[in-house]
Order: sequence, then C-alpha cells, then structure tokens
Amino acid sequence: MFTIEHEFDATVITLVDEGPAPLGEDVTITAFAECVTLEQLDPRTDRVQTVTLSMVQLQDLAAALDLPEGVYRLRREATD
Repeated sequence: MFTIEHEFDATVITLVDEGPAPLGEDVTITAFAECVTLEQLDPRTDRVQTVTLSMVQLQDLAAALDLPEGVYRLRREATD
C-alpha cells in the first residue's frame, strides 16, 4: 500500500509494508525540485535514517531498474 500527497514544495510518497510478518518500517519518499529524499525509521536506534539522491542519481536509479547486471553510464544531452 502507498499514499501520495502533494505539498507546496514537494510530493510525498509513503510506502507501507503489508503482508506476513516480519514487516519493514514505512518508507517516506519526498520529491523536491532539486533532490529526492528517502526516510525510514531504524528500529534498532529509534532514529530516522535519511538518504538524499540528486536528480541525476534518481535518473540513473530509474534506468538501472530495467537493465541486466553490468556497469553503465547514461549519455546525457548537453544543456545550455
């Protein structure tokens, strides 16, 4: 299950783990204009861990989901 919320400066997606135990903590993905953050509570430390991806890293991740094992470099068109 997941939720999508549109806020003033970001889109927030929350992924809720469903199914048989053990269940993982919810993952919150916040998409800003310049980056995307992923947050998840670490139950061992009771602290929220945050990972920040640049937009280029996010594009690479999206491409990687559809590729076989290997090393890749995306060709990016020059922007002026």
